[in-house]
Amino acid sequence: MSAHLLKPQDYRRTSWKNGGGVTTDIAHDGELWRFSRTPITASGPFSDYAGFDRMQMLVAGHGLVLETPDGEIDVRVPFKPVRFAGELAITSRLEAGPVEVLNLLGDRSKVMLDLAVLEAGESRHLGSGRHIAYCPGGAAVARLGEEAFDLSADHALHLEQADGEVLACVTGRIVLGSVTCVSR
Repeated sequence: MSAHLLKPQDYRRTSWKNGGGVTTDIAHDGELWRFSRTPITASGPFSDYAGFDRMQMLVAGHGLVLETPDGEIDVRVPFKPVRFAGELAITSRLEAGPVEVLNLLGDRSKVMLDLAVLEAGESRHLGSGRHIAYCPGGAAVARLGEEAFDLSADHALHLEQADGEVLACVTGRIVLGSVTCVSR
């Protein structure tokens, strides 16, 4: 197993495909998948990511609604992940000012995604693949086996080859993004 600390100064800033803003890539594997934090400061269309699955979670602010041709995707509640197809036509609607979201997106022909929240005292068994344990605010302590990791706000831990390990949130809150390769 390998664990690598990720710090904000190492993150990559990327312009949105539609030119409407900038996202901060916390971790990524080229064009295969990425885990990012994004401010949404105005209502508007989402970028088209045809062929990708997307998961999103509100981490700052409140009142985000994603309008689709089939209805609304409610992202009003912080730390509640939602899942949708990247090619779905979406327009965001801000009901109470700017927000920030975590995004996990990946090429659906090659990876499966999961986004979960661990509060203090909660744990999760890790499967194969890559895992990003991210502290969205405050501070958190993550434990992996016998080793503890102090995470400041906006810091993360990139875990690989952790199949069968247990990640525990000792204090604070951790958002866990998991990316598993699929065999076809």
